[in-house]
Amino acid sequence: MSQNLCQTFLAITRNSTDLEWLQGALAPLGQVVSAEGGSLDELLALVDVTLASLVFVGLDREHVVAQSTLIEGALEAKPMLAIVALGDGMDNQLVLNAMRAGARDFVAYGSRSSEVAGLVRRLSKRLPPVAPNTHLGGLTVLYGVQTNADGALLATHMAQVVQKSGQHTLLLDLGLPRGDSLALLGLESSFHFGDALRHLRRLDATLIDSAFTCSEAGMRILAYASNDELLEHTSAAELYMLLSALRQHFQHIVVNLTGQPDSEALRTFVSHCDKLLWYTDQNVLDCRRNLAVLNLWREKGMKLDHARLLVDRYLRNVAPDSDTLGKSFGMEVIATLAYSPEVRLNAKNQGITLFELAPREGLTQSLRTLGECLAKRYEGLAKPKVGWFNRLRGAQ
Repeated sequence: MSQNLCQTFLAITRNSTDLEWLQGALAPLGQVVSAEGGSLDELLALVDVTLASLVFVGLDREHVVAQSTLIEGALEAKPMLAIVALGDGMDNQLVLNAMRAGARDFVAYGSRSSEVAGLVRRLSKRLPPVAPNTHLGGLTVLYGVQTNADGALLATHMAQVVQKSGQHTLLLDLGLPRGDSLALLGLESSFHFGDALRHLRRLDATLIDSAFTCSEAGMRILAYASNDELLEHTSAAELYMLLSALRQHFQHIVVNLTGQPDSEALRTFVSHCDKLLWYTDQNVLDCRRNLAVLNLWREKGMKLDHARLLVDRYLRNVAPDSDTLGKSFGMEVIATLAYSPEVRLNAKNQGITLFELAPREGLTQSLRTLGECLAKRYEGLAKPKVGWFNRLRGAQ
């Protein structure tokens, strides 16, 4: 995953309130991901994909034996893992059970954020450094609060440019309205985002080659179907597993999240992408809605140093201009995209790309430049592993 956050922590808690307390306490240090399944196999799998070295495990009197066994099993499989128990600080028996099982420390629910963060900092200094996985592909996210087809239009074109640069690329279209990327390219799909979540353990090169929709340029598309569960109901743990699997097979993933409401799932994408393109236009009402989300995330301690502002439908003679928007959002403006309403409408209605329809149009040129910028950022990354099926097919 990206190094935008210092660390990723895993937690098994009693309820969502306890998880939110822990997330708030550790927001300046990293993201806390719920290992809500609670089974040893799922916990160990999440440790592998998140590269987490510290796990919080909640204890209670009713389930203390099973919870202690989980701690022992995790440490037996991962001896370098640090486990911190959570529970009622007044219950000495829980503290004893936690220490006997191998927990490094015990934190009482409701402790002050400074105390929890201080403990984690001390433990982290004694843990071995985690080497990032250089075999994972790049991850770019396009996000803004606006719900319209233009988010899919821009993401589709940027992803196509990256694909044409020679990088095996996936467009993960989770924007609202759903599935617009497929319609814009005149494509259909029988395999969607929800299917990928249901087949996490089978997500290999064979399934990708046979099930993922492919554009003429060779770009793969995984879109959000109308009957897929809402993104906010998808757990961060599931997303970690999915993204880890996909990033092993693609050199670059472009994710369209425009229009999605705030949720833990959305924050997982935003926090762990390599580059965040914050999508807005000059409409003051939309800017206010975007800033409301942005300021909330900053208040919660989310690190957004990797974010850049993308201003769409830009009119030079209309206020606020790009400099003002950049200052308001506290971000560098990566590009301004021309309004070009006729070209956009024709591309949407005819189901062909801007590269075919209007290759010399300013909007088209800007999207090409933006896509090339994304491609250059990742061209030095190691290629994802080639599965046995692709090796066999290439030898024929």
